[in-house]
Order: sequence, then structure tokens, then C-alpha cells
Amino acid sequence: MKVGTKSVLFGAHQFLIHPFFVAAAWCKLYGFPFDIRLWAAFFLHDIGYIGKPNMDGQEGEKHPYFAARVMGFFFGQKWYNFCLYHSRFISKAAGKQFSKLCVADKLAVALEPWWLYLPRVILSGEINEYMALAKARTAAGEPKYGSMNVYSDIRRQWFYNVQKYLYKWVEEHKDGREDTWTPDMGGRGQTIDDVGTWK
Repeated sequence: MKVGTKSVLFGAHQFLIHPFFVAAAWCKLYGFPFDIRLWAAFFLHDIGYIGKPNMDGQEGEKHPYFAARVMGFFFGQKWYNFCLYHSRFISKAAGKQFSKLCVADKLAVALEPWWLYLPRVILSGEINEYMALAKARTAAGEPKYGSMNVYSDIRRQWFYNVQKYLYKWVEEHKDGREDTWTPDMGGRGQTIDDVGTWK
């Protein structure tokens, strides 16, 4: 079974648990989501991980396109963009504004307790990729995740570091201001603080 499928079935993006935390994050940020299309997006936005051989590789990074196509088919271009641009890296690469779903999605991870999150990513094997990429990219100075400065050999500390970064990213961007933290993948710019703010 591919890691992306495991992620959706019982890992970080578990099809019931993760959407619940996205909904909770949305409530915290924007109020109760009365629009049924929001609920559809909460449950569909990461379904594209199914069948993917990695989470953050070339294939895994394209996971938003599936949900975007489904949402676009039923609800139109606005909802296509809403799902597609829940990825801050796709948004940055396209020169587009990240969606509010992106902000709620990041806060969702920050809200989840370690005792619920870590067992799932250990079981799915995702944690191996997440931690290895953080370590390798930090050591190599590669901009995508290395700039976040989240690496630790200790799983709980790594997750705490990720949550700290995401809380700060959400606080900075919840009002929709330009995302200057997420690097373009051309490697330009530099980090300016210990949580990986990108300049």
C-alpha cells in the first residue's frame, strides 16, 4: 500500500480525523462553516494523496489537484481554486493567493494533540519521510522545509517544532496578507529568524 493511501486511511490525513480538525480550525479562524461546500472541501482536499508514493515528493505535492477538479466540477472555478491553493507551495509557484483553506489546514495540524497525531504517522510510516526531509533539507540548506528549522531526532520535539512554526505562520497570514515566509523553489531569499520566516 502506498504511503499516500495509508496517510488518508489511518495517517496524518485520516479521512475523518483531519477534516474534523480543519473544521475546528475554520471555526476558530472564521466562525462556524455553514456553507456545505466548505464541508465538502474539508473532507476532500487531501483525498488526492491516495495512490501517491510519497507525501512531499513530486507526486505527493500534486495531491490538491484531485479535490480541486471535483470541487470545480460541482461548484465552479472559485471552489477549484479554494482547494488547489490550500497548498502554499502550489500557490507560490503559480503566483496566486493561498486560500483560507490553506490557513485552516495549517492550523488544524497545530491544534492536534501529539498523542493523536504521532501514533498515526508512525503507523503509516509518514514520519520517516517528514523527519528525513527536514533533516536533509536543513543540513543541505534546501529552502522548502529546511528553512522551517523544525528538525529534531526526538519525534515529540519535531512535532512540537512543526506546530510552533504553523501557529506562527497562521498568525501572520490568517488575514490573507502576502505569504513572504514560503520560499519559491528557485532558492532565492533567506530566513530571518529561528522559525524560518522567509525574506
